[in-house]
Amino acid sequence: MPLNIACQMDPIERIDIRGDSTFALLLEAQRRGHTLFYYQPSALTFREGRLRATGSTVTVTDKAGDYYNLSEPRTEDLSHQDVVLLRQDPPFDMNYITTTHLLEHIHPKTLVVNDPAHVRNAPEKLFVLEFPELMPPTMVTRSLQDVAAFRRDYKDIIVKPLYGNGGAGVFRITEGDTNLASLVEMFHAAFREPFMVQQYRPEVRLGDKRIIMVDGVYAGAINRVPAAGETRSNMHVGGRPEPTGLTKREAEICERIGPELKRRGLIFVGIDVIGDYLTEINVTSPTGIRQVKAFGGADIAALIWDSIESKKSST
Repeated sequence: MPLNIACQMDPIERIDIRGDSTFALLLEAQRRGHTLFYYQPSALTFREGRLRATGSTVTVTDKAGDYYNLSEPRTEDLSHQDVVLLRQDPPFDMNYITTTHLLEHIHPKTLVVNDPAHVRNAPEKLFVLEFPELMPPTMVTRSLQDVAAFRRDYKDIIVKPLYGNGGAGVFRITEGDTNLASLVEMFHAAFREPFMVQQYRPEVRLGDKRIIMVDGVYAGAINRVPAAGETRSNMHVGGRPEPTGLTKREAEICERIGPELKRRGLIFVGIDVIGDYLTEINVTSPTGIRQVKAFGGADIAALIWDSIESKKSST
């Protein structure tokens, strides 16, 4: 049965369709005959119990340079949509948090993917703290003294903002590096919240694995190998994707966290694993599904829509 789908996302004219997971979801929804309504987060208005968004019908084509068409500009009552895809990228700031509060007014009658309350309560670098047995040694702090003590214990560390994305603001500080105090000062100036400190795992030179979960079940994975001279493996900063499968340890991680993802209504999740350690759980706008399919893996966009359609048919 065709569905009315609204997609809350960043400006569509700025995406790179070669690796954009939101675009893959739109393509698959269109292929299934669903109607697509596109809007940006700034277009939301809540008035007298109704959540509305101003946007347009969008049609998409898998053709670089000519991949979308907008028509029928209008304002929609989002409670009349069957599904809202919550797909804007971080930063996970108060603007992002506000949209989750607004979307709660229509969910679950209008199915919001992922569940907006649990998106709000599961930011990437904090949700993972609920699974300490799966993580490398980790600390969340604003204290220079505590960071210095952590480095004395582990010699080689990573410092990163809690609410960043795409590898932005990620620093490696080795034993004896005299920039530690300056870095902490910079984080104090840039961010009001604490930041995350983790033990550096040298296995990252072999790759930082993105594992994709659909409704709590493993769906596919890619390995992201850092560029020469780069600590970060994110594809935004030159990381090279490679095909991969799951190790026994990675399968254990998926089995451990899968039920909790499902319980929270987190249908599309990307987890990051370095060596034997879980480092992040990405629930806001995870990526990687086009790369998995390109390497001969599952069509994860189809799996996501299978899950969404199943949930809608049971309501």
